[in-house]
Amino acid sequence: MTADGGAGSSGGRIGVGFAACHHGEILQGVFLDENDRLCAGLVTLPMQGPGTRAEFTPRPGTSPGQLTVFPADRTKALRAAALAIEECAALRGQAPYRDGELTLSGDVPLGLGMGSSSSDVIAAIRAVADAYGLRLPPATIARLAVRAERASDPLMLGGRPLLFAQREGRVLEVLGDALPPAVVVGCTLGGGSPVDTLSLPAPRHDHEDVRAYERLRSLLRRAVADADTALLGHVSTESARRAQRVREQREFGLLDRIAGRVGAVGLQIAHSGNVAGLLFDPTAPDLGHRLRRCVRALRTCGIPVTRTFATGITGNTGTISEEQLHGRAHVRRDRPTRSDTSRRRAHLPALRDDEGRLGHGGGTPPARHRHRTTR
Repeated sequence: MTADGGAGSSGGRIGVGFAACHHGEILQGVFLDENDRLCAGLVTLPMQGPGTRAEFTPRPGTSPGQLTVFPADRTKALRAAALAIEECAALRGQAPYRDGELTLSGDVPLGLGMGSSSSDVIAAIRAVADAYGLRLPPATIARLAVRAERASDPLMLGGRPLLFAQREGRVLEVLGDALPPAVVVGCTLGGGSPVDTLSLPAPRHDHEDVRAYERLRSLLRRAVADADTALLGHVSTESARRAQRVREQREFGLLDRIAGRVGAVGLQIAHSGNVAGLLFDPTAPDLGHRLRRCVRALRTCGIPVTRTFATGITGNTGTISEEQLHGRAHVRRDRPTRSDTSRRRAHLPALRDDEGRLGHGGGTPPARHRHRTTR
């Protein structure tokens, strides 16, 4: 796949960039901005680990006006690279690169609502900027990302809880420094099948929806201020429940009942994918027992379990170990070469726990993350 990279040509260094993914949304809906204008917005659930690595290599002396990308179907990342070239060249006061090669590798599962396309796009923008010897500010990356893919997750802004206008690339509200501490047991619904987000119906919201989402926004703000994990779970569950009116997931009721039985404070679901999680209070004295019951219940019901991870925890809580929080170390592999949204069931190499007990380690020794750079 190729795109016009602009006029002029000059040599340059190889640039690299990285962007993480997320684990779906805590809150997503329609909100009022500072001018009381309706605006779609979301708060994602951050997750360390999986991500996209991009490498941009200027190719002066090759066919002019051509940018190439590998894998060849990563058209959003290719558009982002072309936009970033124009932006960076203007900042440097020099002619943009006319040709170059963008290579992407990583382990973000496609089509599960974990921000795989945003991860690709942001990593590509950062790689181009690095080739120009620049580090673009997050607001600029957000603007370019929205132009490249129409809507972007706020992965360029780090892990702080933000209400982000995904179609406008701007922050509606900084909710605080970190989400309340929580342990998440990740899983996939719909058999782990990818979702074509472009095929989803556009949500329609009325005044009651706006009031409901603004109330959830207020509750989430309070949850962050008070480090209230239970309130975080309530907000996430209610947001996921409201999202069922747009995209009904047949396992939602089952997941909700499991959460109640095993002592979870709530659940969260990617509003445009099939990744989901059950949220637990890390200070619960019987946390290990709750996590084991949760894993057993999910597997008994045929819901694939991926991994446990922690969010919002700073320092040592004194009640839960790193192994309990993160489960067995996982192997990070390159994402397979395939279309942006495949019809095949997604594989989760970065999230898989296999038969090891989540929250208790065990199994094979940890392996280093490996990226393959393919020419």
